[in-house]
Amino acid sequence: MTFDPIIPFEIFAVVAVALVGARLVTLRQGLAATGAHRRSALARWGAMTLAVTFLLLATTRPALTATDDEAGERGSGANTNLFLVLDRTVDARSDMDALLGRYPEARFALITFAPEPALTWPLSPDVWSLQPEVSALTALPPGNPELSDAAAPGNILRYQLIQATQQYPGSRNVVVYAGAGAPGASTAQGSFDVPADSVSGGAVLGHPADGAIDEATLRRVADDLGVPYVDRRAGGELPPLQTRPDAREATQPVPAGERTELYWLLCLLAAGLLLNEIWLSVRELRHSRVARRDVRS
Repeated sequence: MTFDPIIPFEIFAVVAVALVGARLVTLRQGLAATGAHRRSALARWGAMTLAVTFLLLATTRPALTATDDEAGERGSGANTNLFLVLDRTVDARSDMDALLGRYPEARFALITFAPEPALTWPLSPDVWSLQPEVSALTALPPGNPELSDAAAPGNILRYQLIQATQQYPGSRNVVVYAGAGAPGASTAQGSFDVPADSVSGGAVLGHPADGAIDEATLRRVADDLGVPYVDRRAGGELPPLQTRPDAREATQPVPAGERTELYWLLCLLAAGLLLNEIWLSVRELRHSRVARRDVRS
């Protein structure tokens, strides 16, 4: 079993301590009851405490994996920052999905451009949540080709590489750029000015935008990043990413064990306990109203 918490451990600890304190305070009310009422109160207190525990455990995202081969875990992107730079006028979802499947242990960031460059997904190891985000990235209609720039996301990528190097010292940065190369652009194209030795590998993937592609521009982008250009117009399986010799161990794709999430089961159990408490509370409220009505009559 593996865990992938959605919140930092420090925040988790503070929330857990606060909830434990709150449950201990409410326990006094159950202990103050007598007879059958006491047993009922303690049972309801236990059910609510169990629901809170299930929700806390769900935030740790427990999961079962099909294999625990340590070599496979190291080779599936561990200690690697994988930056996806996507031209929104092309449909490269199959390549993006393939990368998410090949490197489940990597940290991913998603930078999109056309019409405007933006950091769509900050660098994060939460591959599971990124998958639906990538699946929704359908190709947009090309805008004014004269104003397009294949290097528009250059500044964002540069600062993300610098930040990743500082935040994860010793990690490797892999950049995968998917675009059309701004075909039809009449303005001078910019360049990618990335820090020296900040990119350990990756690829520039050539996809057409509305049937058009500028391979010359894409090859210049590949030269700026220090990665190879790969023509993806024919589709097919995405070839392995090329990396420097010192980076191959962290990014070599290998079959990884399938991760079966269990958080939904914990949330389902917690929901059942909460619904039961709501039903009991509503029933008590109705009985108390009937009792007050009988007293008045």
